[in-house]
Amino acid sequence: MSFDALAELRAAGNPVDQLSPAQREVLSTLSPEEVATLNAVKARIDAAGSDVSGHSIADDVIGVGIF
Repeated sequence: MSFDALAELRAAGNPVDQLSPAQREVLSTLSPEEVATLNAVKARIDAAGSDVSGHSIADDVIGVGIF
């Protein structure tokens, strides 16, 4: 079975479906180690509570995809 980076990111609560097709394409090429790193960062941000949040320039722009 091949590794599905988007599925792993989605399962960890990353809103990958809100990203543009081009952004999803980039994320789909991540290695298991890269996905694990992103998911670990997200978990740490989530654990920090509302004191840490992402920001974007416009409502339709999703910064780096860490929420």
